[in-house]
Amino acid sequence: MRNFQRVEIYFDARDVKIYNDDFLTTNCVAENSIDLIVTSPPYNVDIRYNSYDDKIPYDIYLEFTEKWLSKAYKLLKDDGRLCLNIPLDKNKGGQQSVYADIVTIAKKIGFRYHSTIVWNEQNISKRTAWGSWLSAAAPYVIAPVEMIAVLYKKRWKKTSGSGKSDITKEEFIEWTNGVWTFAGESKKRVGHPAPFPIELPKRCIKLFSFVGDTVLDPFLGSGTTLIACVMTNRKGIGIEIDRNYCELAKNRLIKEAKISQLKLEASEGVK
Repeated sequence: MRNFQRVEIYFDARDVKIYNDDFLTTNCVAENSIDLIVTSPPYNVDIRYNSYDDKIPYDIYLEFTEKWLSKAYKLLKDDGRLCLNIPLDKNKGGQQSVYADIVTIAKKIGFRYHSTIVWNEQNISKRTAWGSWLSAAAPYVIAPVEMIAVLYKKRWKKTSGSGKSDITKEEFIEWTNGVWTFAGESKKRVGHPAPFPIELPKRCIKLFSFVGDTVLDPFLGSGTTLIACVMTNRKGIGIEIDRNYCELAKNRLIKEAKISQLKLEASEGVK
């Protein structure tokens, strides 16, 4: 019988919780309890995270992907959804069809495919890799977009929860168009190497969950998903392996979401 170790809550206020833990091994979230997962896992494109090697062999990265997606599947309710922000492809260290490979793995695990949203970040001016310049010898084709794969567990129609939606007519019409165009987030402003803008989780949360639902981000990073949860009156759970990023997320919640911790900080007694 496995001996579970209790994980202390790093931050707990107004229906949002941060756990400083490894998602692959954590036991802080009950199975079949999550309505929606919104996350952007490490991309394996050599981003300088504090506690994660983002430059591992591609086959090892896909093994890691299968492990965390299997865990995520167990935590979702039967009508739970997953909004997965991932690259279309990558060319650092060799060209790879990241989006296609990850969706294939998700379907193998048991996830069912609903749709894909193309996020147009409008950052084509930032391109630095052209391959063979003005030559057919070896050009690189790089799409300045990211993907949001929308998957679900067992049934698409949502029957659990409050049944209350807070999306406006204008938002519904715009957001059900599968191309979303808005700018990315500033790494310098947030203080994290790969933040996504609040607009991304906010849209996913309002479109795919009811008011009061529980939203999970297993790779919390700078805490953007939890800020969106506060803005939309959802319960939020964030898991982040790096303690410094937990602190960053906590500070952003206090500053940007205007919430303060109700309980004594568990971090005071944890070394």
